[in-house]
Amino acid sequence: MKLTGIHHLTAVTADARGNHAFYTQALGLRLVKKTVNQDDVSAYHLFYADGKASPGTDITFFDWPVERERRGTHSIAQTALRVNGEKALQWWKERFNSLKVASERIVERDGRLTLDFEDFEGQRLTLVDDGGQGEAHPWERSPVPAEYQIRGLGPIRLSVPKIERTARVLTEAMDMRAVREYRVGDTPVHVFEMGEGGPAAELHVAVEPHLPFAQPGAGGVHHVAFRTPDERSYQECWERLQSLRAPSSGPVDRYYFRSLYFREPNGILFEIATDGPGFATDEPMDKLGERLALPPFLEPRRAEIEAGLKPL
Repeated sequence: MKLTGIHHLTAVTADARGNHAFYTQALGLRLVKKTVNQDDVSAYHLFYADGKASPGTDITFFDWPVERERRGTHSIAQTALRVNGEKALQWWKERFNSLKVASERIVERDGRLTLDFEDFEGQRLTLVDDGGQGEAHPWERSPVPAEYQIRGLGPIRLSVPKIERTARVLTEAMDMRAVREYRVGDTPVHVFEMGEGGPAAELHVAVEPHLPFAQPGAGGVHHVAFRTPDERSYQECWERLQSLRAPSSGPVDRYYFRSLYFREPNGILFEIATDGPGFATDEPMDKLGERLALPPFLEPRRAEIEAGLKPL
């Protein structure tokens, strides 16, 4: 499989209005697509990203009226958001203090400075210093100064009770590379990388057999998606899953990208998604996220769908 990094991460909120306020105002991300869950049109699907809605920068949310997540293993346990430099982390620490956002001390983890924090529903997040690797596309209307803005996703940390079967899927089926191991307290964390590597292309797998099974809910993560560049590489990914007889969704056209869904051995949902065609397919780049966007097959139901959604 030609996987180049993290594409997006989709989590769950039970408060779309509060979620929109936190991610656009507190974190300064751009709402690049306001749409609905294509499999459950009663729920918003909100996409927050950088100024150009670049693949690899969007954290997305389904809006479902559910209880809070019960934390545990067999889950996606933490989402990292990249910033550039220690000065940026110090700026964010002061911002979190002023906004009363729950956060920890700035510490070094796996050789990088990090700042753990949570959103208002307990979504586990961390800011990581990526050293300025790769491109950055600040949003000119963000309340966060350009030099401190969030640059994208990664790494993402999973929690599993045993590493062996997950590692086999990541390396043998998905062609990731096992590159190192570190510890968080007594917990071993295995690092796998894709493409050119670096924090935007890493999956960290914590081995935590002592934890109970996670129960999904608000403040938890639904799935993580990995980037593949184009239709050809996407087709090759599908052929690989077929050759392995791995249960999957089969090809799914999400209009803004093409998707494949499958679960790794601990039940964590993975997606493979193409970089294009992108979020400017049905809206001008300078107007992204300003109206409810619906893929063509849902457009005839616009009035019904809008009537079922609460204003943000």
